[in-house]
Amino acid sequence: MRIVLLGSPGSGKGTQAIRIKKKFGIPHISTGDIFRDNIERNTTIGMEAKSYISKGLLVPDSVTIQIVENRLAEDDCKDGFLLDGFPRNLPQAEVLDKGLEKTGKKLDAVVNLDVTDEIIIKRMANRRICSSCGESYNLLFSKPAADGICDKCGGKLYIREDDKPETVVNRLSVYRNQTFPLVEYYNKKGILITVNGEDSADKTFLDILSSLERLP
Repeated sequence: MRIVLLGSPGSGKGTQAIRIKKKFGIPHISTGDIFRDNIERNTTIGMEAKSYISKGLLVPDSVTIQIVENRLAEDDCKDGFLLDGFPRNLPQAEVLDKGLEKTGKKLDAVVNLDVTDEIIIKRMANRRICSSCGESYNLLFSKPAADGICDKCGGKLYIREDDKPETVVNRLSVYRNQTFPLVEYYNKKGILITVNGEDSADKTFLDILSSLERLP
């Protein structure tokens, strides 16, 4: 199964990606995770990505495409994958389609998580990350046992720069302008699945599975 996961920042893609990966036994390829790993290791590409991400802007296509193409060429992607955070715009989508066509493959489905901006801003303002182990929490529905302290390692929790309300508003604007047109693009191809991302994580996942089963 070759799937693309669409949704604005904070729509719950990370939660659903874990479930989809486990259900279908495919690798979860998150451009966000790749960039954060490079930022933590202070690589050249990581520093370049950070200059954009910290302002709520998208990393340039040339950098993103190179990273994703290299990842899809690895052996564990032979029988399928779940792309999260790529493609983000029409040029990236076209590059992905052409790359798959060269190997005689194509996308099976594009899952779009639909969540209003108001809910997104509230969710992300309440997200916290452990400074030691990277564990993620949300004060709305997955609070740590002790305020500001990670349950797993006891590290201090913090709010990322790109989760702060002023940055989130900018990220949502960028998403609407550049990524949302992909909904139309994939809808025309007949592989788009739109589900309500404001439901519980369990309900959303069941809706995703039900929709995938109905694909031709």
